[in-house]
Amino acid sequence: MILIADGGSTKVDWRLLENGKQIAQLYSCGMNPYFRSREEIKEELIQLFCGLKPEQAPEAIFFYGAGCTHEEVNNSISRALSEIWPCQQIEIRSDLWAAARGLCGSEKGIACILGTGSNSCFYDGLEITDTVSPLGYILGDEGSGAVLGKLFIGACLKNGLTSGIKEEFLATYELTPAMILEKVYRQPLPNRFLASISPFILSHLQDASVRELVTCAFREFFRKNVFHYKYTEYPIHFTGSVAFYYQEIIREVALTLGVVLGSIEASPMDGLIRFHS
Repeated sequence: MILIADGGSTKVDWRLLENGKQIAQLYSCGMNPYFRSREEIKEELIQLFCGLKPEQAPEAIFFYGAGCTHEEVNNSISRALSEIWPCQQIEIRSDLWAAARGLCGSEKGIACILGTGSNSCFYDGLEITDTVSPLGYILGDEGSGAVLGKLFIGACLKNGLTSGIKEEFLATYELTPAMILEKVYRQPLPNRFLASISPFILSHLQDASVRELVTCAFREFFRKNVFHYKYTEYPIHFTGSVAFYYQEIIREVALTLGVVLGSIEASPMDGLIRFHS
């Protein structure tokens, strides 16, 4: 029995496999160890797994999660898991490893994530050998949901979009400029708030001002991240909700930049199941 988890900043997708076949699928909130304590993670795991039977206890757990980049922070998730499921093998790796293994398998390639945040790497078929630091939504995370939201709100409040969009946006989300500033600068997890605006942006891509904003954001992702690698020699794959739902514009931008894309998947989970099976 194997348990695989693919965790972004917002949610975690859990799959329980027996002999390579899925027997259970569960979801939990994001478990980024930078934002949540071991106690919080453990409590949620207890609630999550309470319906599983003792005979479904996994022999190995592979957890891929946002923020799981250092041994010290990874230990908070590893300890929480081991206290619930004492098993022979618990492997904690970053969500970038999930993208690399899930998208590239055992082949060389460039793996990119566009979700609440963004990230990228070069994978040689065994190891991640090169990365560009994402730097988070304040300093980086180009093309991410949080940055799209940040750019959109900035353009809205500075009256930089087509007339009427600002008013429609504020009415749809029942917001005022003051409330937005409160959510961004004073309330916890502003990146999630900013990323939550993505559906509105997506539904207004027919507007020239919105489409140009999104196009520029993805162009910046390519220039500041993908172009760091040997992008003309290897396939460039994408995963994440933003990559999947905005793939039309991503493909347009790639074409104008002379970049050949590989696969674009909403999640790397199917590839991870193949990899670990």
